Amino acid sequence: MALSTESPGKATAACPSQYLTFELGDEMFAVGTLNVREIIEYGPITSVPLLPPSIRGVINLRGAAVPVLDLGVRFRGERTVQTSRTCFVILEVQTDNVRKPVGIIVDAVSEVLEIADQAIEPSLNFGTDVRADFLLGIGKLDSGFVLLLDIGRVLSLEQVDVLANLESLVPSAA
Repeated sequence: MALSTESPGKATAACPSQYLTFELGDEMFAVGTLNVREIIEYGPITSVPLLPPSIRGVINLRGAAVPVLDLGVRFRGERTVQTSRTCFVILEVQTDNVRKPVGIIVDAVSEVLEIADQAIEPSLNFGTDVRADFLLGIGKLDSGFVLLLDIGRVLSLEQVDVLANLESLVPSAA
């Protein structure tokens, strides 16, 4: 199963890339807006047996079962605690030649930022709970730094297989 990920190298200084920023714990993360389908209010998650701990289950999105990944579990081993600002970011992830929706649970969505290539440093293991290979890089902002996620790498190949097969396991709601 092949995963497609965006590379910050595709943008130029004259044409910065856009990223949706969000909070998870005490850290600020971002994903490329080309991967973002929508942002929705946190709601009920239907558990599905025998999933990896970081896959919390599925949500009903207009009649389709969309798998939900808890980045808190994936990065820190702790479930994300629901607050009034907790929401789902629905991403599209490329598996083989098909784009599939996958939800991630985030503490809060912040804003869409344009980050030029020259403001992105290579990812290093610098004391964060996130593995360096999960990152496209570290964006330098006036207010600090943002960790740019490579969502294709955040999902292991095993998890992508599970997510790709969830549609057949869970009947869609009408």
